[in-house]
Amino acid sequence: MASSFPISRPLALAFILLLVLPLALEAKFHAKPVLTYHRGPIITGRLNLSLLWYGQFGRSQKNAIRTFIKSLNYNGRSNFQPQVSTWWEMVGSYQSMAMKHSRKTPRIQVNVVKQITDNSYSLGKVMTKDFIKTLVQKATAGNRNTVAVIFTSRQVTASDLCSGQCFEHGVIGKQPYILVGNPETECPGTCAWPFHRSDSRLQAVTLQPPNGNIGADAMVIHFASGLASTVTNPFKTGYYQPGRRNDVLTEATTACPGIFGSGALPGYTGKVRVDPVTGGGFNAHGYKGRKFMLPAIWNPKTSSCWTLL
Repeated sequence: MASSFPISRPLALAFILLLVLPLALEAKFHAKPVLTYHRGPIITGRLNLSLLWYGQFGRSQKNAIRTFIKSLNYNGRSNFQPQVSTWWEMVGSYQSMAMKHSRKTPRIQVNVVKQITDNSYSLGKVMTKDFIKTLVQKATAGNRNTVAVIFTSRQVTASDLCSGQCFEHGVIGKQPYILVGNPETECPGTCAWPFHRSDSRLQAVTLQPPNGNIGADAMVIHFASGLASTVTNPFKTGYYQPGRRNDVLTEATTACPGIFGSGALPGYTGKVRVDPVTGGGFNAHGYKGRKFMLPAIWNPKTSSCWTLL
């Protein structure tokens, strides 16, 4: 004789929530934003970067980021697929959508024209808006044909990073800039996933960093996002979707958060590869065989998130 037990209403509601909540999260995760072109300028042809290393960085950290930059315009052997340069071509495809009369999309050539190191924390270890303005001026010396890129070390607290977005890009006067911090100390659970346990993604799958350094590999992800946003929306008048707050825009990579490969779900990167030697997770090959994890990009031709794998 089968027995049955009455289920209390709170228990039943809890059971329903366990079933419905993951589906709701998945639906939100796959919601399709639509970025529109607001007819402002985007970066085309040539992108000059002026790098400022603020704080103490190890040689391996700098090398990982510098090699990623070299990889943007590097075409490796055909058996090393996919490549960082393919990802960069997707960023460049926004040019053809903005300039519809153009038959061919020119490749955006990236050049590092200047590097400065400030390892003495000349402005302190808390990065404020006023400090950013000073560092942008220091990096570019007022040259408007360059984009200032400020990398801050793990000992530095950047005022607005770690609170929803792990990089910052903007304009001071008419000078575009990108700010990327090392999240390894300040907020690894927010900005170092998938190489560190996530604070917000339940049972999220973590991977080993492809270059053996959680901070550097996380910075590559967010620097890549900053580059994509700067190229496609340098003055906040290019490609974006307005947010509830005027200062928060959905852009080329922030339209596809937490996605690194096809089949991604909340807490799961999607299809990526694992280096059999180092165990590092990656989805792109770069200069001299280096491997990187790069974020998904919103594809302006298909109005959907695009990944390398």
